[in-house]
Amino acid sequence: MTLTLEEANRIVRGALAKAEQLNIKISAAVCDGGGRLIALERMDGAIWASAYGCQGKAVASAAFGRPSGQMAARADQPTPRGIAAASGDEMIMGQGAVPIIRNGVIEGACGVGGGTSQQDEDCARAGVEQL
Repeated sequence: MTLTLEEANRIVRGALAKAEQLNIKISAAVCDGGGRLIALERMDGAIWASAYGCQGKAVASAAFGRPSGQMAARADQPTPRGIAAASGDEMIMGQGAVPIIRNGVIEGACGVGGGTSQQDEDCARAGVEQL
């Protein structure tokens, strides 16, 4: 099954709702399994850089099929660094995104930027839980 726009928007709304509970301003992005953007929202008052950060984390999570923070320690190793460079340096291997996996297939990822790293991941998880 492929991640739909309606599902991506539901995930984004879930991430933003969690941010409201935490009283933070974020951007949330959902990409497909190939790292291409499906949905993005930036809350009023969220820093503009969060729109780039959430996308980069989502791409990294989708590429490696794991939370983006798990890649942080390996980000400067030759293989992950080479993959990031080959894909246009759009990946951010820092905490804040989680993959969307259904029936063992990586369908995409949700990335969040604007809070602390842990808050970003918590919001991303809350979004994916909406599926």
